[in-house]
Amino acid sequence: MKYVLVTGGVVSGLGKGVTASSIGLLLKSCGLRVTSIKIDPYLNTDAGTMSPFEHGEVFVLDDGGEVDLDLGNYERFLDITLTRDNNITTGKIFQHVFDKERRGDYLGKTVQVVPHVTDAIQEWIERVAMIPVDGKEGPADVCVIELGGTIGDMEFMPFTEALGQFSCRVGAGNFCLVHVSLVPVLNVVGEQKTKPTQHSVRLLRGLGLTPNILACRSTKALDDNVKEKLSQFCHVPAVNIFTLYDVPNIWRVPLLLRDQKAHEAILKGLGLHEIASEPNLTEWIARTKVCDMLHDPVKIAMVGKYTGLSDSYLSVLKALLHASVACRRKLVVEWVAAGDLEDARATEAPDVYEAAWKCLKGAHGILVPGGFGDRGAQGKILAAKYARENKVPFFGICLGMQIAVIEYARSVLGLKDANSTEFDPKTPDPCVIFMPEGSKTHMGGTMRLGSRRTYFNVTDCKSAKLYGNVTFVDERHRHRYEVNPNMISELEAKGLSFVGRDESGQRMEIVELQTHPYFVGVQFHPEFKSRPGKPSALFLGLIAAACGQLDALLEKGGQWSKVLINGISNGKPMLRAYQNGCVVKASNGSLNGVYSNGNGVHH
Repeated sequence: MKYVLVTGGVVSGLGKGVTASSIGLLLKSCGLRVTSIKIDPYLNTDAGTMSPFEHGEVFVLDDGGEVDLDLGNYERFLDITLTRDNNITTGKIFQHVFDKERRGDYLGKTVQVVPHVTDAIQEWIERVAMIPVDGKEGPADVCVIELGGTIGDMEFMPFTEALGQFSCRVGAGNFCLVHVSLVPVLNVVGEQKTKPTQHSVRLLRGLGLTPNILACRSTKALDDNVKEKLSQFCHVPAVNIFTLYDVPNIWRVPLLLRDQKAHEAILKGLGLHEIASEPNLTEWIARTKVCDMLHDPVKIAMVGKYTGLSDSYLSVLKALLHASVACRRKLVVEWVAAGDLEDARATEAPDVYEAAWKCLKGAHGILVPGGFGDRGAQGKILAAKYARENKVPFFGICLGMQIAVIEYARSVLGLKDANSTEFDPKTPDPCVIFMPEGSKTHMGGTMRLGSRRTYFNVTDCKSAKLYGNVTFVDERHRHRYEVNPNMISELEAKGLSFVGRDESGQRMEIVELQTHPYFVGVQFHPEFKSRPGKPSALFLGLIAAACGQLDALLEKGGQWSKVLINGISNGKPMLRAYQNGCVVKASNGSLNGVYSNGNGVHH
């Protein structure tokens, strides 16, 4: 097994996850099998109990693991299926060591950080690296490990010590360290400054880790003299110093590394240059060009609770992007804070209220993503009501589906007090209830999690057709509440169709309004399995409905043609995007290729 370790220095948020994913994709394109591990130094056992404002979205895996969002990047870039053990946290390691100590596995020894914690980290890495993640038998050729956070953080120490020992133990030809660092450009002088990277590398070397490759984040390509200076002070060959400058689309990052021959440096360092082939990124390049050159916009209103941080809905944004590229449309996300749609906001801040409704009404489609808690619930209900009554394409995910059911019960069944017991435990008409098997005392890992099977009990429906007329689908879940099965007959009698259910037939998974152009809600999270070349069926349906392509898509059995390999079909390169009717420059922010209205800052 060969190992590539990706670390970060100077500041957080440099894009280590995208860099690690891009390195993995590049190695995979050379004919190698690749797996990934993410190390998070926090004491939480997993990301499941963390607020999206703290750490971005919680990404859910097939096995029910609630993990860091970077594992979503790995799965999307590499088209692999990871496990919960591919995300290492300090909490998991300490718990593992504590359990061994209680069992008496240490034979009476004094349990210490070195060697017991550091050994546990190394053993975990070696064990997980051997787990196949690409559907084939046997271990991968290369394991890409991302060490989260910034070099020098206190909580890092056990991991840097363990990785220093690990690099020595596996040998130089089996270990390659890529250090992602910042080379800022001061506006006053316009000069690229190397001192932050010099200090970061010096700190890294002091911790027992020597970088083989420097990946330098900057606003523009590094000048040759800057590379020479970094090489001299950081003891890294100039040919192993690469620039990761700002690009409008993260799909371009692997191409950026390939053009600088980063794969050759890694393959040479790992002794794989003789068995690896030249990188084949034909489809990836074609898809990237299509994405960059789209100009006909499709506006989707994202009505949520965590709109102040786009990473809270990262997988949803990526799934929308995958679907919009397949439909040859430039995605424009209109961020709408659900609370801004509520009547109370009209009194408190009428301008904010009017702007929110203007965004909602100007959208081609409306999406209500998952979430927890009652804040903004009424605003989401109003958004679902508007979409239903005005025939605007609507897609509700997890809580979004429950919201659609509540709205329908209130407006169509006349149950004015219909609600979820999550929002009102004493509601006389509980449309959504706490699942019987759920825990009300423990929060972590107690939800209905991971891949579960949904059976179509109605085959002549949009969802089944979008999935290719299959009889069942496997999608990932993360919820504590469900639609009340005792109300299903009453809801269906009034036209709301529950077309997908679990194996028992009692748990509702997919709901549709057949008389609506596209009104779909799902209890699961289809965004977690969307891939750049294989967009999620129901996201594809939303985008297709929003831009008038749904009928054609359904005729094709939900299967859109693959991205064109030779040539681009949709006009000139897109250098600008529209935000609320105003022409603005394309952003290089975390959305990467997704254009937004800037209304996402809400506290």
